[in-house]
Amino acid sequence: MSPKKPDADVPPGLLVVDKQPGMTSHDVVAIARRALSVRKVGHAGTLDPMATGVLVLGVGAATRLLGHLAGNDKSYAATVRFGQTTVTDDREGDVLTTTSAAEVTEAAVRAALAAQTGPLQQVPSSVSAVKVGGVRSYDRVRAGEDVELAPRSVTVHALDVHQVRRPTPDLVDVDVDVTCSTGTYIRAIARDAGAALGVGGHLTALRRTRSGPFDQSAACGVADAAHALLAGGGAGFVPLTEAAAAVFPVRQVTADEAVDLGHGKRVAATGTPGLHAAVDPDGRLVALVVDAGPAAKVEVGFPA
Repeated sequence: MSPKKPDADVPPGLLVVDKQPGMTSHDVVAIARRALSVRKVGHAGTLDPMATGVLVLGVGAATRLLGHLAGNDKSYAATVRFGQTTVTDDREGDVLTTTSAAEVTEAAVRAALAAQTGPLQQVPSSVSAVKVGGVRSYDRVRAGEDVELAPRSVTVHALDVHQVRRPTPDLVDVDVDVTCSTGTYIRAIARDAGAALGVGGHLTALRRTRSGPFDQSAACGVADAAHALLAGGGAGFVPLTEAAAAVFPVRQVTADEAVDLGHGKRVAATGTPGLHAAVDPDGRLVALVVDAGPAAKVEVGFPA
C-alpha cells in the first residue's frame, strides 16, 4: 500500500460555512478536505441534509476547538407544519398520519409552542444521529429496528412565532425562531407541539442562523471559505487565535510563560474561573488554560 500523501501546509482556523440543502455535514467536510488537501478537518455540530445554514469546520489544530464550540447555544429559523406527522419528524420522511387542523386556533398554536420553551426533557427523533450501542440511531432504523431513545435534558431559551398561516384548510404552517442549548432537536419541538394539539406536527424548513459566536452573516459556501483560508483571509475564514478569542476570554501571557505552557508546565493562576485562551506577545494562541489552585494548567495545547 502506498503511503498517504502528507497534508498540505495550510494555516489552522475555522471555516464558517453556509451549508446548502441536500448535503450531509460529512459531505461538507469532504469538500473542504479536497479543496485544502488536508485530512484533519472536522465540524462542530451536525446539520441534517434538509437543513441549511451555519456549519463550523475546524482545520488542522483548530479541530481542538470543536468540542468546545459544539457545546455552545445555537439559533435556528424553522417552519413547523401542524396536521401531519412523518417518519422523520420533517418533510423528508413519509407521512404517517394526517389529522385536520382546521379547528386549531392561532392562540392554541402559540400556546403549544410556548410550552416547548425552558428546561425540557426531550426525546430525540429515532432517525437522529444519537448513538445507541455505538451505532447511529438512524442506521438502526434503516436496518429495520424499532428504536426508542431516552429523553435528554435540553433548554429552549427562546421561541418566537413570526407568522401563522394556512396553506390548505386542514394544515397550519408556523414560522419560528429558536435559540436553544446544544443537543436540542427542532424536529422534536414540532413533533411534541403537534402532539399537544392533537393533530401532529413536523418541520418543513430548518436553517441554523448561529452556532456559538458565529452567525450566518459570517458564513459563505464551503469552497469560498476554503479559498479564503488559502488566501490568508476573507469571508468564511476565522484564524485560530481569532477563533479562540471569540469563544473564550483572552489571557495575554509573556514569552517565558508561552514557552512554559508549550512544555506543559503551569503558570500563575488568574483567579478567574473557566477556560482562557492564552495568547503570546506575537498574537499566537499557545493553549487553552484553566486555573487549578494557585496555578493555571494547560487544558488544550497548540504547538507552534
